Amino acid sequence: MQYSISNLNAFILLVTIGYSLYCYVNDNDNDNINLKDRNNSPIQLISQLRGYFFINPVLALSLTITLFSFVGVPPLIGFFAKQMVLSAALDNGYIFMALVAILTSVISAVYYLAVIKQIFFDKPNYKLNPYLEKSNLTVFISKHSDYNINDNYENDTNVKIENNKVNFNASNIVLSGSLSGIISILTLIILLFIFIPQE
Repeated sequence: MQYSISNLNAFILLVTIGYSLYCYVNDNDNDNINLKDRNNSPIQLISQLRGYFFINPVLALSLTITLFSFVGVPPLIGFFAKQMVLSAALDNGYIFMALVAILTSVISAVYYLAVIKQIFFDKPNYKLNPYLEKSNLTVFISKHSDYNINDNYENDTNVKIENNKVNFNASNIVLSGSLSGIISILTLIILLFIFIPQE
């Protein structure tokens, strides 16, 4: 269950991070120009996460918590999973297997920490797309002559249409509520498992 929760969160986060980078251009885009399926899978290399903390700190922090869970850092859910497996192995006399598991866990931690280093401590190669930076899309909502949009909401006091003009620019692009909710719940499960550290 721990691995499934952490994997699901990492998958959703990487897809979300990839699509959040569509508003940005990469200074070193020549390195990534020949990637296969570049348009459908935005994040294919670890170097594409370089400096992402400076673009979206909340998603970067959530991904870091998930990676620390893979490493097995206490008090995250990954620590308790590894602890349960290792204690079961030691109780049954598999000392050599437990040592091998600890060694492979330390080796994998080096790779996870390298990803975290790139996210937080390296300078980003991304900058906001100049077309989006300079553009400001204004949308005017018009009413059809035979239809009044307020007619459907006569009894609804929460809906008030006062302004028919909507401005849109790059700062208006945000995560959907359902996606941010799923990421938040999974990250909180990974973080707060310390309060119920049992099967």
